[in-house]
Amino acid sequence: MAPVQKKVEKKGVKKKEMITVEVKKEIIKKYERGMRVAEIARFYKKSTSTICTILKKKEEIRGLDAAKGVTRISKQRPRVLEDVEKLLLVWINEKQLAGDTVTEGFICEKAKALYADLISKLPGASAESEEGFKASRGWFDNFKRRSGFHSVVRHREAVSLNAKAAEAFATEFQKLMVSECYLPEQVFNCSETGLFWKKIPKRTYVTEEENATAGHKPVKDRLTLLFCANANGDFKVKPLLVYHSKNPPGFKKCKVQKSQFNIMCRSNSKALLTRVFFIEWINEVFGPAVKKYLLEKNLPLRALLVMGNAPAHPPGFEDDLLEEFQFMKVKFLPPNTTPTLQPMDQQVISDFKKLYTKALFQRCFEVTRGTNLTFQEFWKNHFHTVNCLKIIDKAWDGVTKGTLNSAWRKLWPQCVLGHDLGLADDPESAVVEEIVSLGKTMGLELNEDDIQELLEEHGQELTTEELMDLHREQQQEAVEEISAEEEVKKAEKPLTSKEIRKMFLEVLFDESFYKV
Repeated sequence: MAPVQKKVEKKGVKKKEMITVEVKKEIIKKYERGMRVAEIARFYKKSTSTICTILKKKEEIRGLDAAKGVTRISKQRPRVLEDVEKLLLVWINEKQLAGDTVTEGFICEKAKALYADLISKLPGASAESEEGFKASRGWFDNFKRRSGFHSVVRHREAVSLNAKAAEAFATEFQKLMVSECYLPEQVFNCSETGLFWKKIPKRTYVTEEENATAGHKPVKDRLTLLFCANANGDFKVKPLLVYHSKNPPGFKKCKVQKSQFNIMCRSNSKALLTRVFFIEWINEVFGPAVKKYLLEKNLPLRALLVMGNAPAHPPGFEDDLLEEFQFMKVKFLPPNTTPTLQPMDQQVISDFKKLYTKALFQRCFEVTRGTNLTFQEFWKNHFHTVNCLKIIDKAWDGVTKGTLNSAWRKLWPQCVLGHDLGLADDPESAVVEEIVSLGKTMGLELNEDDIQELLEEHGQELTTEELMDLHREQQQEAVEEISAEEEVKKAEKPLTSKEIRKMFLEVLFDESFYKV
């Protein structure tokens, strides 16, 4: 009977479902596009350990094409095209962060440029091979399917500013302020911006130490920030920060929580501000803070939020406001007028970035002073996301009331109190001079033009090498995040009966347990 029973039990055992090579490659592609291990595991109904095992063998899995009898025209081209698409995804993400419109033609031109740049670096490359990739419509459709960016392409808007529309809106807005009796304390503006949080002027890399070695070029790793303040300039709302990593290594290293900072943190694979994040910020940060501020000031409980019509906050989001914040109204700026009318774009964000750079230089000076630390060691071991959040908080706090108020000069000049433009208590030129002075103290060669170039570079396009650096860093952080998730998984794993029995016996025979 025993053998028969054993046979019956085997029949009842569920057969292990094999994962095909094609599915494994899909998993690898989803991960490289930024999808998290836990999300992939849920999607394919597999354990995170199974997904991690597949990712660790990704190079081996990619090489299984030959076993399937796939004919390759060139040994180099398919790998180059893979690299092109990886860098293209990073590039598209950066364009979205900058708020730029991306079209099919724009993407195809960039893909061809990346291909030519990468192929030219291969040994024995020729002009013929550089022109071998046409970025056809078929390739583009397949790229959209593989990458999942089905809605990334939008129609190009007019580049030129609509001066007449801006003027008409400003006139209408000023009339509204009078008719509705809004006070500068009750009117707010918010706007997002990208920040290269590891970026310092180019010429700071040119030192004797780095000429003698390979040197270190800080990656253009970018995050998104949402800033908000009122027209009076006396109240700043806690900023929203979006980064591509949910648990950056710096937080684990410093043993701190994101909630300790005066910044609301969110994350997604593209470091993009989304509608969901924006609504969360409105209901959890903006609404409660504005309500408290108005009550403390003994002002009527009514507020107006002015902002651009960006994808993260399209018309109609007021329906998602909690009932207690229904006193808030929203006014959208017309298309193509934000550079002219958006208060945050009138030197506020620029001044923040100057103050951020100043604090970054101060951090570098404090760490390297009296040591033999190289810049490479500073970036690797002494500057991470925790330092970045501290500096963001310090820089935002440093933007003055005068700067915030005078930023409304073009949209609502009647509310401006006559403050001088710029950093009222810390003039712009003085901030730049201090950055230059700190740099020279550390033996760096730079001047005021270098600082201005740095600010302008926030809007410049990344080179192929910079895209490669950014891709590598994001991949490395993703690997570290996987390790962190595995550690948490192990910690949360329930004890087996054998482990429980062992622990019980240890306590049972521990004499100290019985002592009073």
